[in-house]
Amino acid sequence: MSDDKVIKLGAKRGKSTEQEDKKDDGLVYCSFCGRPNTQVLKMVQGPGVNICSECAMIAVQYLILNDRMPSAEAQQILDAFWGKARR
Repeated sequence: MSDDKVIKLGAKRGKSTEQEDKKDDGLVYCSFCGRPNTQVLKMVQGPGVNICSECAMIAVQYLILNDRMPSAEAQQILDAFWGKARR
C-alpha cells in the first residue's frame, strides 16, 4: 500500500478512537462513510477525523448547490479540484 493515498493534516489529539486503533493494520477509515483508504482515491487525515475524497466531493457539491453559485463558476471549481486530484 502506498502512503501517498493518505494525506495527514494537523496533530493527533490525546484520545484514541476505535478507527485510530484499527490503523495498526495500515488502513485508515473515512469518518463519514467508513470505507478504508484502499477503497477510495485519497484520504485526508486530520486530528481525530478522516475524510475520503468521495465524501469531500459530496460536501463540496452540497456547499456549491446550497450557496446557489452560477453553474459556470461551480463547474470551474469542480474542474480545478478534479484536475489536481488526477495528477
